[in-house]
Amino acid sequence: MAIAVGTKAPAFTLKSKSGDALQDISLSDQLGKKNTVLLFFPLAFTSVCTQEMCDISQGIQEFANLNAAVYGISVDSPFAQEAWAQKERITIPLLSDLNKKVAEAYGTLLPDLIGLGSVSARAAFVIDKEGVVQYSEQTLTPKDLPDFAAVKETLKKLGA
Repeated sequence: MAIAVGTKAPAFTLKSKSGDALQDISLSDQLGKKNTVLLFFPLAFTSVCTQEMCDISQGIQEFANLNAAVYGISVDSPFAQEAWAQKERITIPLLSDLNKKVAEAYGTLLPDLIGLGSVSARAAFVIDKEGVVQYSEQTLTPKDLPDFAAVKETLKKLGA
């Protein structure tokens, strides 16, 4: 079960690959600056995950206007994530939770997805500038998308 609204968001540092470099991205990078949207998704190169990340990439300016940094998180390697992002023109940073510790900390780790082993459920979190969860949603199935209208409404309430 996903962590609850009002919970201090678990800190993390994950790898992201862009171009020639692997870089560390931490939740704390945005604290005091921007609100943060974390989008957990099961696996790169799958249809619903591709739809979600492409839709978010195309509408990223709306999130930027709401003073929010948006990250996608999956259990894929940063190398697979980068190949997928290039193929599908995904522009938001994708973070690799290869050891599944962050999905576990956020309560989104599924023990088994169609015989593939443990992956993250599809989930969305809005974390305010102080690091507190203001929106928490885990979808009923991996085929369902989060309620992005509710995510944006939460960001509007938090203000810039």
